[in-house]
Amino acid sequence: MKLGQSMKLAPRMIQSMEILQLSAQALEERIEQELENNATLELAGPESEDSSEKSVEGGEPETLIQERELNLDDSAGADDFERLGEMESNYSEAFDNEYSASRATSDEGDSQFRQRVRSDGERDSKMDAMANTATRAESLGEQLLKQWSLAEVDDRIRPLGELVIGFIDEDGLIRTPSAEIATKAPPGQDQPEAEDIDDAIFALQRVLEPTGIAARDVPECILLQLDGLEREEGSSYDTERELIQNHYDDLLRNRLPRIAERAGLTIDQITHAIGRMHRLDFAPGRQLAADEPQAITPDVIVMYDEESDRYLAVLNDRTMRSLRINEDYLQMARDKSVEKQTRDFIKTNLRNAQWLLDAVSQRSHTLLRVVNVVLSAQREFFDEGPESLKPLPMTQVADQLGIHVATVSRAVNGKYIDSPRGVFPLRQFFSGGTQTESGEDVSWDAVRAKLKELVESEDKSKPLSDDALAEALKEGGVEIARRTVAKYRSQLSIPSARLRRKFGSDD
Repeated sequence: MKLGQSMKLAPRMIQSMEILQLSAQALEERIEQELENNATLELAGPESEDSSEKSVEGGEPETLIQERELNLDDSAGADDFERLGEMESNYSEAFDNEYSASRATSDEGDSQFRQRVRSDGERDSKMDAMANTATRAESLGEQLLKQWSLAEVDDRIRPLGELVIGFIDEDGLIRTPSAEIATKAPPGQDQPEAEDIDDAIFALQRVLEPTGIAARDVPECILLQLDGLEREEGSSYDTERELIQNHYDDLLRNRLPRIAERAGLTIDQITHAIGRMHRLDFAPGRQLAADEPQAITPDVIVMYDEESDRYLAVLNDRTMRSLRINEDYLQMARDKSVEKQTRDFIKTNLRNAQWLLDAVSQRSHTLLRVVNVVLSAQREFFDEGPESLKPLPMTQVADQLGIHVATVSRAVNGKYIDSPRGVFPLRQFFSGGTQTESGEDVSWDAVRAKLKELVESEDKSKPLSDDALAEALKEGGVEIARRTVAKYRSQLSIPSARLRRKFGSDD
């Protein structure tokens, strides 16, 4: 035996922190699940505002999400973990009895409970959600198989084409050798030869759209597209074909003078040919199965108030659901004429619903407090732009708000803010940095922004090397090593100076 102290997070506190960590979209999904599974929770309507302030136990009115005023005074704000502890204490009884109450009444109580839900004449939210769900887009393979099924090809080639389509990658290319594809024929079919697979690939290249699909590599993909342009336009692309067939590696390395010397072409001819190839697609398969952009729903909207000359943060009400406790079930929970098992079951769900309301409100409280600190610390960013972003460690924000750094991390995780300068991830405002020669703090994101500006304004005929970029940054007051410049350049997808160089007719 030993005597000691330890810290443990109760299940309700853990769930509260999970709610805090959810993004706006994830929170919407969580609320939809609760609305589906817990009939005591409902969307608040304008017709019964008075009944929305009833507490679970029937005592003092409980302020709900849409009417809760958040005290953002840092000096007077209670510690968020203490608030979570109070929530845990308030609903510990519900947690202790949750399984026993629900399991004991799972047959009789649940049937009566659900029967009342289904008989209230309301639409089934689950069916509505399924009806509004977007249809799954066809994969690249499915689209190609559909095209192939409509093609007029030899019966011997058709099953081989279906086999080969399974080896076309997301770029639309076939990177697997024909001999290996031949060994993957389904059981029951004659084993094809590598030459048979080549015949099928040849047929696919001339049937499938867009042109370039089923090429074995990027050069062949480009040549197929050049063939298609010549057929459509009736014009010649001999120079482009020469560059791809015989000088592809030098072209990738921007060695235009070497190509000009070996191919007997001028720099202007090569530059013109490169310009005409810009409309070609090195990954035509992505035209059919392009990555769908992820929708971003900002959690907080930042607005500039001219009267007070400061930035204000408000929650994005469009993403928040106005929730309340269902009045009918509150009455049932107090009605002694209702069977005790049913009342116990309803009370458990009522407590769970009230806990969700408080957890979402706590999330809003913490998120707004953190954003307000960001607005104060990063005022110059919103006034002047990314180059004025300052270092802001999470520990500094946690100390200022009197909360744990883990709470700050959860509060900013996956959250976005919509500001006059655009939509930004909240985590972007928390980064390390350095000091300029004048002693001004500048974040690493601001350094990257300055680096990008230097590259965009450079003389493309004499692009700046990494050493020259480091020297230019030093002249601007930011001293970093050349290897750091190379790392940031790579992160910004900026090629090296040799690849950025543009040649003129005199080169």
